[in-house]
Amino acid sequence: MGAVLKMASPQDQAGSARNRAAQAIRRPLIGWAMLEPLRCLIESGSLAASYPLLTTAPRGDGHPVMVLPGFATSDLMTTALRQYLALMGYQVFPWELGWNLDQHSVGENGEHIARRIEDIAQATGSAVSLVGWSLGGVIAREAARRDHSGLRQVIALASPFTGDPAATSISGIYEWLTGNHLASEAVRDRYTESHRPLPVPSTAIYSKSDGITAWQNCLGEMGPQAENIEVHASHFGMVANPAVFWAVADRLAQPEGDWRPFVPSGPFAAFFP
Repeated sequence: MGAVLKMASPQDQAGSARNRAAQAIRRPLIGWAMLEPLRCLIESGSLAASYPLLTTAPRGDGHPVMVLPGFATSDLMTTALRQYLALMGYQVFPWELGWNLDQHSVGENGEHIARRIEDIAQATGSAVSLVGWSLGGVIAREAARRDHSGLRQVIALASPFTGDPAATSISGIYEWLTGNHLASEAVRDRYTESHRPLPVPSTAIYSKSDGITAWQNCLGEMGPQAENIEVHASHFGMVANPAVFWAVADRLAQPEGDWRPFVPSGPFAAFFP
């Protein structure tokens, strides 16, 4: 009897296309990675010089915002961003989970970060916005996908939440500190559907000159409440770049229930390609 041909379903075809796209993603060039410290230093200087302009960004309505640090960093690295958001009128909270070592910090099923969100929502009586840098943004999006009941929106800064998890300049360090193997099926599954729009408004801010992670990994699927914003910035500079600060302030200032896509404006419009 001849072999029976089985046609692939649309879902299988879409999955295969995503796998091929992920395999085509490459880690940043070593030159960009080596320039990260210098670029971040320059961006930090620009941040200090442009602070008067940053204060003209849309003001906040006082709702709570939690800022999540990047991989192998702590709340110390997000101090400048948190201070700025507090100045703009938000109740700002650190994540208070120590160094970000992925599941070792947030729990195998994200239970620690979920509890932190719940505590803030109960203490303030308001839905919480999450701003996550790098791995912090990955964790923020995962938290929103698990349970969005206490969340208002999610903003990810240079967060590699999809694509090829191995397309990063620090893959070896990540595997060593977390015990997660980027080639494992569990890790690959984690990134398979992460590009899908969240149940709350979401923004992914990325840079094509990111020296740590492939910028393609930081793009989400567009939707009625989902957007990607390109900015000129380094990876480390995402928490020290005035244009990024402006975009975050603009996104957080939107009235609840009236989300609209980002439109570059103001003194930093030229920094958004």
